[in-house]
Amino acid sequence: MSSFKLQPFPTDIIIPQIDISGQIDRVDNLLSIEYLVQGELDRVSIDPPSLLPTRKLELWATTCFEFFIGVASSPNYWEVNLAPTGDWNVYALDGYRQGLRPEIAFGSLPFTIDRSDNLRLNLGFDLSQIIKTDLKLEVAITAVIKSTQNEISYWALTHTGTEADFHRRDSFTIDI
Repeated sequence: MSSFKLQPFPTDIIIPQIDISGQIDRVDNLLSIEYLVQGELDRVSIDPPSLLPTRKLELWATTCFEFFIGVASSPNYWEVNLAPTGDWNVYALDGYRQGLRPEIAFGSLPFTIDRSDNLRLNLGFDLSQIIKTDLKLEVAITAVIKSTQNEISYWALTHTGTEADFHRRDSFTIDI
């Protein structure tokens, strides 16, 4: 199991004073990931839970937790979006920002959200639908945070470019 802490992309906007941390683990082909957001949650725009969570487009336009999975030495990768509403999406890509399309291997993506004192999101992700068990993976963990003032900040393990860009393979820094 690996722990992580996300960092905001340097910006001039005023962002909520929060910490985003968590854990990621892979056992066989089950990927477990937990995000924990602590701090000024009253300054973060968090939409209410959906009555019927479903696959939705452009979740990154508001507060959204994301991770990217690539097979080592392969240009293709997957992007997973998880909204605090319970809505989700999984995209497959052929290479850096190329061929973005919904990953049809998934008809649902159940995950849990706890909004008690902090914001906690947990997902058990069955990779066997898209990746063989014996393949080494590279992972990037990210988040988009929308403030109550409608400012967007971009959070990642590392920011390797001059602009916030979660798709850069040199930011897939967790090997599992």
